[in-house]
Amino acid sequence: MRTTLVDIAREAGVSTATVDRVLNKREGVKARTRDRVLAVASRLGYIDGAPPAAAAGPGRRVELDFVMPGGTNSFIRLLGDHFLAWARQRADIGVRLHLLEGFDPDLLTAKLDELRGRTHGVGVVALDHPAVREAIRGLVLGGIPVVTLASDISNVPRLAYVGIDNRAAGRLAGHLLGRFMGPGGGKVALFAGSLAYRGHEEREMGFRHMLAESAPHLSVLELREIRDDTDRAYREASALLERHDDVTGIYNIGAGNRGIARALEERGRGQTVVFIGHELTAHTRRFLLSGTMDAVIDQNPRVEARDAIERLVRAVRGEPEPALPPVRIQALFRENIPEV
Repeated sequence: MRTTLVDIAREAGVSTATVDRVLNKREGVKARTRDRVLAVASRLGYIDGAPPAAAAGPGRRVELDFVMPGGTNSFIRLLGDHFLAWARQRADIGVRLHLLEGFDPDLLTAKLDELRGRTHGVGVVALDHPAVREAIRGLVLGGIPVVTLASDISNVPRLAYVGIDNRAAGRLAGHLLGRFMGPGGGKVALFAGSLAYRGHEEREMGFRHMLAESAPHLSVLELREIRDDTDRAYREASALLERHDDVTGIYNIGAGNRGIARALEERGRGQTVVFIGHELTAHTRRFLLSGTMDAVIDQNPRVEARDAIERLVRAVRGEPEPALPPVRIQALFRENIPEV
């Protein structure tokens, strides 16, 4: 069926009058809106000019870009390493990593906008922010598939979310903390990278709901955002332990476990405060073995890198979406740490 102005307007989220103004090169339309309308018109075949994704047919090399937060987050570094490792095993794909300051929506938006027309597919650890959502919409409307990694984002036409169920992970943390701390009362401190990450917000919600359901005798003192930074985590944890000498449990929603563990160990509380965090790394492995951490809720970055690449490559080549199982959540303790 022939594409109409109504089709373009619906896909671009604008009025038919706006589409008409853009296609007839009349003034009164913002540059971002004009680009979006032209991208949709091109993708639907109304005007000439195929989007970048169409250039990568079967057998052609696919260029992928992954945009992730920089800093001291060991899990993100592992995820990036696995993207590069998978690319080395496949001659048909190229991978570029972009590590940004992880909590600046303007930087993230600018990077995503910069990739328009320069890539076949994008994976992003996305802040749930209006400007970021708009940038993702712009990529997708330009024919570039996008997957969100580790933390999802609402109201965008992304291809897929690749990561664990973060709400379920938070509930698991609440269950474990409640069991470790037992039936007596206790006070719990929460740390998060930033609640601007939807995944961190979902973990907090799941954790609080689980405590309310199964461990109402535990009270949450406060939540501190540590921006996934080891030094900041140390400072915040040290200050909290000084203010509250009755803290008996800690749940770290994001990264920064090294800083929290250091603060506990320096104060001789590494064996008395129940400490639960995320992701098995060289550091959390050591804290599990020493007893400073009681449990680590893990996801597999190698599997996530593979799944993200596979989804993007298939989408770029117009192939059916792969039937991949959900990313598994795994609770690790000193007794079941897997071999390296």
